[in-house]
Amino acid sequence: MIVGYVPGVFDLLHVGHLRLLERAAAHCDHLVAGVVTDAVAEAVKGRRPVIDEVERQALVASLRMVDEVVPDTSADKRVAWRRRPFDVLFKGDDWRGTPKGDALEAEMAELGVTLVYLPYTRHVASSVLRDRLVAPHG
Repeated sequence: MIVGYVPGVFDLLHVGHLRLLERAAAHCDHLVAGVVTDAVAEAVKGRRPVIDEVERQALVASLRMVDEVVPDTSADKRVAWRRRPFDVLFKGDDWRGTPKGDALEAEMAELGVTLVYLPYTRHVASSVLRDRLVAPHG
């Protein structure tokens, strides 16, 4: 059985998240979604998610293509692998060819994990939705 892992904040759940999870599920037998904790999201992105981690975990767990949800407690995905081993890690293709993507590929290779890039839905992102919510209406 191939276990796949998709890390993400999954804040303001949107169609981009759904497409990523659907595509990931098509490439594995058991899909684990690692929902990034509030503390890690704030450390990495500089702000807390709009929806708290317990509610984000519940939302992601309700999706039919997700078999398991775990808290993602570190920006280092080797920590996630040690807590819940997986065979394939899925990331949006916006990471491909970047220093972060290159480092992640090397870290996963150390563990024998394949990194698969999936199409990133560029027209929608939680940050875009957040900006729309706080922008003055005119």
